Amino acid sequence: MNSVEEFLAHTIQLEREAALRFGQLADAMTTAGNREVGRLFRRLADYSLLHLGDAQARAGFRTLPQMEAQDYRWPDVESPEAAAIWAADPFIGIEQALHVALDAETAGFDFYKDVWQTTEDPEIRVLAHEFVKEEAEHVAELQRWMQLHLSGARLPTDG
Repeated sequence: MNSVEEFLAHTIQLEREAALRFGQLADAMTTAGNREVGRLFRRLADYSLLHLGDAQARAGFRTLPQMEAQDYRWPDVESPEAAAIWAADPFIGIEQALHVALDAETAGFDFYKDVWQTTEDPEIRVLAHEFVKEEAEHVAELQRWMQLHLSGARLPTDG
């Protein structure tokens, strides 16, 4: 990343795409009658919306670059936290959904960690480290949910 503004533009896009994808998956699951997975994905979409708001607030007084899809430097084709679209399968189980979510959050963590470890800009370093800590919390929370599920306990998303 060459500037804080570029980093924040990436962060805003990452969280926007995560919220959109998790929202789409939540809607697909709810429509298909898979309410348990729908609630899980909706919770994750809401988390991403909170982080999007935080990133937008941090960017509030800055002029962010206008970026097209091809301008973003993602490690893969899509933004790191865009959950796998195949998770829209109406027959997906909660364990598979948790794996999809965990993969997406881990990819977000890895993205921010790479920026944190490779940037030479001290301000980007501070911001990226904050996002690394937040994403680490998400990964840990999803790992906890997976353990709850595997033990037969109720998930925080259960109605």
